[in-house]
Amino acid sequence: MKVSYFPGCTLRTKAKDLDFYARKCAEILGVELCEIKDWQCCGASFVSAKDEVASKLSSVRALVAARDEEQPLVTVCSACHNVIKQTNDAMQTDEEFANKVNLYMAQDKDPSEPYHGETQVYHYLEMLRDTVGFDKIREAVKNPLTGKKIAAYYGCMLLRPGKVMNFDDPENPTIIENFIRALGAEPVVYPARNECCGSYVVLEDADSAKKKSNSVSDSAANHGAEMIVTACPLCKYNLEKSGSSIPVVYFTELLAVALGVKED
Repeated sequence: MKVSYFPGCTLRTKAKDLDFYARKCAEILGVELCEIKDWQCCGASFVSAKDEVASKLSSVRALVAARDEEQPLVTVCSACHNVIKQTNDAMQTDEEFANKVNLYMAQDKDPSEPYHGETQVYHYLEMLRDTVGFDKIREAVKNPLTGKKIAAYYGCMLLRPGKVMNFDDPENPTIIENFIRALGAEPVVYPARNECCGSYVVLEDADSAKKKSNSVSDSAANHGAEMIVTACPLCKYNLEKSGSSIPVVYFTELLAVALGVKED
């Protein structure tokens, strides 16, 4: 199976190993990640103002590229996923916005057909759940993480806004816990798993961001977790920089260990 792949800026610069694990693990599971040609930064955050068009064009171009390849678009970073998914929804539901975007796109050197939200957008975790299947992952595991107690950290971007992201139950998600079980480990459920790590206020109020991050890692540790797994590079960085008392790993790294791509 081939899918269009949007790695995002962080996984192609400071976190190249996490991108490598995503590609190698997908290959083992029968999925080829076809990186979109000449992709650009997604914009990092979704600006809700209707008259803000320019910051969303790179996301639309990625969506168009996937549509023209007749492939779903897969993202790995939860921030990229949030921006692209919300942009796709806007192109489907907001005619005025879609018309403005398509007028901009019509001025490209080699303009594509107008876009109206035809592309199916998946986060890598959704691809594992809905396309590959956790049972197949369980069968592919070479190094089961038996005995490890792992806390899933969802953060903000995967789950909200719930009706647009449609990723999982925004109040009681289970996808990462089921992912952890498929790798042979025991998921730890704790109160702060859906809370913000404070990353978007770190430049304005570093103390507040640190307090938020520590409340997440402390909550996980106090409920018996040996490590935290997240799907957001920024959350991972923020939790670690704030001094998490337990290791914080990216989900593709954890998958790579279980599938034998990376040594534990």
